[in-house]
Amino acid sequence: MLEATGLTFSYGDGRRFSFPDLRCQPGAHWLVLGESGTGKTTFLHLLAGLRTPTAGSVMLNGTDLHRLPQGQVDRYRGSHIGLVFQTPHFLQALTLRQNLVLAQRLAGRPADPAAADALLGRLGLAHRADALPRHCSQGEQQRASIGRAVINGPTVVLADEPTSALDDRHCAEVISLLEEYSGSCGAALVIVTHDQRLKGRSFQTLTLERHA
Repeated sequence: MLEATGLTFSYGDGRRFSFPDLRCQPGAHWLVLGESGTGKTTFLHLLAGLRTPTAGSVMLNGTDLHRLPQGQVDRYRGSHIGLVFQTPHFLQALTLRQNLVLAQRLAGRPADPAAADALLGRLGLAHRADALPRHCSQGEQQRASIGRAVINGPTVVLADEPTSALDDRHCAEVISLLEEYSGSCGAALVIVTHDQRLKGRSFQTLTLERHA
């Protein structure tokens, strides 16, 4: 279970954000909504342990992410949290298969190219396993980023604006894949977005408000 309580974060330029509490059960699907400037990406980074809150806590399966030493945070994140970003961040010198295998190794798990190939096949990318990311379409890269996010069987999948740069067809495809593959590993799914196309789906919602 993912539980965020009393989270605040302050930037050096004086911006300060206070976030509502979130209690996310295994298998739950959440949309975190809000206009630009409400701190959606900051909130996701706090949930993922990529930023340290000014106050508050993020508990994942009973572990307080922000009380772990930095090296342990990275390893814990790799094993328990899958991340999908608006723009996929791949190592461009590696193939799609190699990028997925790298995610396994960074989480401290044995390299398993066969598992990477099986997952790419389920994502409709078997024919692109040996392709470099720059040779893949935007939709193919976003599907591969979902594979990278779920390959280690995470407890929670966090997605930051995964559809805002996609057309309607690819938007529906990516969200369906996120729902399917988070469900396949029993993970909670939290999508941070301002994409209004997602509001009609069966997600619980949390709305961030702009602070004065």
